[in-house]
Amino acid sequence: MTHSPTGPDTGATFYHGTRADLAAGDLLAAGWTSNYQAAPMSWIYFSAALESAIWGCELAAGDGRERIYIVQPTGDWFDDPNLTDQKFPGNPTRSYRSQSPLRVVGEVESWDPHPPEILQAMKDNLARLQAEGAPIID
Repeated sequence: MTHSPTGPDTGATFYHGTRADLAAGDLLAAGWTSNYQAAPMSWIYFSAALESAIWGCELAAGDGRERIYIVQPTGDWFDDPNLTDQKFPGNPTRSYRSQSPLRVVGEVESWDPHPPEILQAMKDNLARLQAEGAPIID
């Protein structure tokens, strides 16, 4: 008997925002540095909300093109406690994490970016939190 991966929003379309150049079939995995910090991460993050993935790619470090991939979890996934427990009870951002890889199954070719002033305000806030030593992601 084969275990089918399960988690919140089972059956939804899932997204991952990044600046990495990937192709269908590639795997995104924990154990690498994240979009936001240089330390290796023990989780891979994704969302069932396109808006969350837009933030992910817009805030990702690096010079690559902002990309939003459609992904499929290969293992069980869970609510992202960085958001659901601390910022948005009930998980309205539909943000999740897994220790199993995510398989890239496609790319969102067209999406609306945040207005420059909104994006800059978010970047300024993240820079302030980092300067204060606040952990951005567990």
